[in-house]
Amino acid sequence: MYYWDNAATTWPKPRPVREAMGEALKRYGANPGRGGHKLAYVTSEAVFRARETAANFFGLSTPDQVVFTLNCTMSMNMVIKGILFGGGRVVISDLEHNAVLRPLHALSPYRPIYDMAQVDMKDPEKTVENFKRVITSQTKLIICNHASNVWGVIQPIREIGALARERGIPFAVDAAQSAGVLPIDMEKDNIDFLCVAGHKGLYGPMGTGMLLTSGRYPLSTLIEGGTGSHSLDPNQPDTLPDRLESGTPNTSGICGLKAGMEWVSRRGEATVYRHEMNIIRYLYHSLVKTPGIRLYTPFPKEGRYAPVLSFTVDGSPSEKTAALLNESGVAVRAGLHCAPLAHQKMGTENTGTVRLAPSAFTGMDEAEKIVKIIRQTVQKSLQR
Repeated sequence: MYYWDNAATTWPKPRPVREAMGEALKRYGANPGRGGHKLAYVTSEAVFRARETAANFFGLSTPDQVVFTLNCTMSMNMVIKGILFGGGRVVISDLEHNAVLRPLHALSPYRPIYDMAQVDMKDPEKTVENFKRVITSQTKLIICNHASNVWGVIQPIREIGALARERGIPFAVDAAQSAGVLPIDMEKDNIDFLCVAGHKGLYGPMGTGMLLTSGRYPLSTLIEGGTGSHSLDPNQPDTLPDRLESGTPNTSGICGLKAGMEWVSRRGEATVYRHEMNIIRYLYHSLVKTPGIRLYTPFPKEGRYAPVLSFTVDGSPSEKTAALLNESGVAVRAGLHCAPLAHQKMGTENTGTVRLAPSAFTGMDEAEKIVKIIRQTVQKSLQR
């Protein structure tokens, strides 16, 4: 099988990740922070080392402000509901994922509480101006994804963050599609809340995510419960990470995520990004010339796009194209990719798109085979 669904979940996982998870199941069997014995201590130390790794990876000075979650969606829910518990409005981009849109809808199903800034696919400065234009006195939070999971366009988070910082508004970044591929420094990029998926560009296991906070803005809690601290107090602790981490953590998953971050660091984010973008540019050059295929974005320049490419086949639903590719052993994602705003922006909400996403393990020889298979698939689709 040719696996090209890495924007959903990277696969395969590096050997150090698999080994770290297995080792954790053998060595860290106790509940971290909830026991006075040696096994609990060493397990707590393993989890804290993972916090340190994450803090260093994303330019955060305080490891305690790294909160482990189930996924990026959970992290985003914690931010949105933690900031808006007292009301207010949010500024979002027109490329946001349902991880942003649905929590906002749940808070106000009958009247939108968000204002939408248009992302300019060619000019980041215009994107920043569009964000500035929709901020109001009621804006309590600004959210944008770092890179679109459908179109790959990179948003100018540092400049948007600076705008938020000037206005005294918390800034949250959805890094599901960028963490491990694009450089992120929370301090330099003016980020208050960084929501991260562990299972994508960081090559960790599924069911792992992180919320990294600057500490500038406290969050009300989404979940309360046991933390192993202040147990006589019925109130949730105020200090991080305990305030946002209730219950038993996924220790083996966290250890696997730590190994994934270390693996990416050894390879180098820039190296991984350059490799994947070389493949995406080859695909773009090849497919843009193929009759029956439509691409929707400008040529994906380095620094402006993440390594994701979406396309459609004339007169064919994206799911049909994906099914035909599956018959040829190619795994891709088709449909709306849980990002209806991104499709409405480009007019593909009725057909969806077929998304191609390589990984650090994808070779150029495989990309050449994929182009041949796609062209053959398009011919079949157009003949049916």
